[in-house]
Amino acid sequence: MKRPFSLAGLFIARPISALLLALAVMLAGAVAYRDLPTAPLPEVDFPSIVIEASLPGANPRTMAAAVAAPLERALGSIAGVTELSSTSGQGSAEIRLVFELDRDINDAARDVQAAINASRGSLPSGMPSEPSYRKVNPSQAPVMVLALASPNLRPGELYDAAATVLAQKLSQVTGVGEVTIGGAALPAVRVQMNPHALNSYGLALDEVRAAIDQANPAGPLGTVEAGGQQWSVVSGGQLRTPEDYRRLVVGWRNEAPIRLGDVATIIDATENRYSLGFHNDKPAVLVTVRRQPGA
Repeated sequence: MKRPFSLAGLFIARPISALLLALAVMLAGAVAYRDLPTAPLPEVDFPSIVIEASLPGANPRTMAAAVAAPLERALGSIAGVTELSSTSGQGSAEIRLVFELDRDINDAARDVQAAINASRGSLPSGMPSEPSYRKVNPSQAPVMVLALASPNLRPGELYDAAATVLAQKLSQVTGVGEVTIGGAALPAVRVQMNPHALNSYGLALDEVRAAIDQANPAGPLGTVEAGGQQWSVVSGGQLRTPEDYRRLVVGWRNEAPIRLGDVATIIDATENRYSLGFHNDKPAVLVTVRRQPGA
């Protein structure tokens, strides 16, 4: 009678072969473990949704009490929410929801829209639009945020250096997907008009604007031809410093010039004065680095 095949019996009958096979499997496992790819920031798709609402003119306290709180009460009852956080600022509020990993993001989005609809009666009537939501992936969060500060350079100058030098160098690093700069803006000269001074001189804002435009011509002025050659003529007389703007003549009254400095305050500033960044309570330019997908 033929005996049935037994794998255990085979190894018992050949102990040396069994030992060598076990050692080979252990060696292969050790080599494979060493070469196993790992990621410090693995791709994990956490179902997350951000709700945004705005109420122009409202301070952060009003946004938190009148806008964020009613939305939080409605959104907090959604099933599967593991984390709810909100941030209120000047005229805007943001609420972030994180759901359980097994929660379908599309189903969660429908529940969020239903909660927003249910909270309409509790929201201020002056809101320009209904709260909106968007799906986000926390794995796309910044991997690094750099703060640039200097006791000698103004924020606008720091921003210019970060945009033209640092951001370009960081973008060339392998695995870097996006580099954004915030906390300031490019340097600019800001002209703050004095309505009382304009009225006393009888000047209109259009006259001042036209004078500034004429003092800053842009583009070529023409061409010069001589000896079979042609040269382009470009204006180089643009105003650059606050003192240049202060001396600019914007009108005449009683045969006397009215200079821009007589009707306005001119200062060194940035293009966007509402963009501010701080590090350790000091003005700073913030450089945000995000990685490429799969990096």
